[in-house]
Amino acid sequence: MSDTRGRKRRQPEGGPVHEGPVGEPSISETLVLTGSGAKSAPRLRLEQHIALQVKRERVSQGLKIADVSRISGISQGMVSKIENAQVSTSLDTLSRLCDTLGMPLSKLFADFDRADGHAQLIRSGEGLEVVRRGTDKGHTYHLLSYKQGPRKLFEPFLVTMDDASEVFPSFSHPGTEFIHLLEGLIEYRHGNQVFGMGPGDSLTFDGQIPHGPERLIEVPIRMLSVITYADES
Repeated sequence: MSDTRGRKRRQPEGGPVHEGPVGEPSISETLVLTGSGAKSAPRLRLEQHIALQVKRERVSQGLKIADVSRISGISQGMVSKIENAQVSTSLDTLSRLCDTLGMPLSKLFADFDRADGHAQLIRSGEGLEVVRRGTDKGHTYHLLSYKQGPRKLFEPFLVTMDDASEVFPSFSHPGTEFIHLLEGLIEYRHGNQVFGMGPGDSLTFDGQIPHGPERLIEVPIRMLSVITYADES
């Protein structure tokens, strides 16, 4: 039921807990949004961040709100309000709460100002198929990262080769290349050297020296190829 201030009430363990004002997401709803992966989640207010830290620590120790109240001397109502981000409390109260839970006060504020950053998720099979020399010779290239901004620092490819009878051309390009064989058996040439590679093997080399598959021993071949370019800024 709702009280005259427009807040809902529910009965959890240890006494009544107040949810936020009608129309605002509860702390648990905000937590679900935060853990939703690629979906954008709203930035938590400081009170919400503290609430999550306190409740997470209390629950992990198997304590009820009544237990925390009894040990800390803070009323159950106040502990409930802190856990539901309904109050901006004093550092003294937070310090007593942390002492009760055996956690440093600094942990309440840890990661609050962490930058959102930028990440690009490419799911399995969704890499951008690109055309390079050798594409018509049994090579398939899927670019696994793009939209890197004005300067291209690296290019990661998933390379598939499935025709053992084809003769592949040599490649030459700026930068350093790293290849890691995921499946199949291959002889790979770099300059005058030929390297036999099996699943789990890796090779790093100067991309300007002619290189490429010498012989496909067991197909299909699947390998990760990452080309890095010097930052000339």
